[in-house]
Amino acid sequence: MNHADRRLGSRLVLFAVLLGSSAALYAIQIVMFHRAEDTFYYLLQDAAFLPVEALLVTFVLEGLLARREKQHVLRKLSMVIGAFFSEVGNRLLAQCVAADPGRDSLRTAFADPKSWGENERAARELALAHRFKVEPSASDLEDVRSILAAERGFLMGLLENPNLLERESFTDLLLAVEHLAEELGYRKDIASLPGSDLRHLAGDLERVYRLLIVEWAGYTAHLKTHYPYIFSLIIRTHPLRGDPAPVVT
Repeated sequence: MNHADRRLGSRLVLFAVLLGSSAALYAIQIVMFHRAEDTFYYLLQDAAFLPVEALLVTFVLEGLLARREKQHVLRKLSMVIGAFFSEVGNRLLAQCVAADPGRDSLRTAFADPKSWGENERAARELALAHRFKVEPSASDLEDVRSILAAERGFLMGLLENPNLLERESFTDLLLAVEHLAEELGYRKDIASLPGSDLRHLAGDLERVYRLLIVEWAGYTAHLKTHYPYIFSLIIRTHPLRGDPAPVVT
């Protein structure tokens, strides 16, 4: 007998025991009080309310189970986003910040985590307020290409994760990064590209930059609330700092 058969047998036994116990108790009540009409009256009354009870229990349980499942998915997604920034995102963000002529204002805005790390929405809005512009050199684009080429398999694996459906903004970021990787991969010699093509690649990098910093800000604020020990390390080492260092001073 396999596990499924044993489980079904146990349920049938439990069903029989409970049903038998109920019938025995009703029989004892009739024998002791000799009021069969009242017994059947209340039995029918209780039975009439069973559909309502089943309806309430079903909705409540479904809501609780759905909430629990969503929380489980979000925790897994948080791990995926963390892995992305650890493997690729932080290095890519550092390249974008280095190519941003207005990076000083962005660094000033994110200098004090107490002013932006209270919730994800505030952090994202602060990031969106920045005027995104990048002026990468051919050497900068070569560095970005090297990073993305080395992590291409990792990025493709992330895109196959079904949990990404719960966070559209992160999916958009991965698609933008993948597009940038394809664009750079097609160029053999970036240094010899015409200015028009370099501007096109800068536009692709700028799109990644905007999505990347907004996702980073929201994710980091989420960590401050739920995982402060991880947040502490990120605040010491993130690319928006002028002097990132893991050492606690």
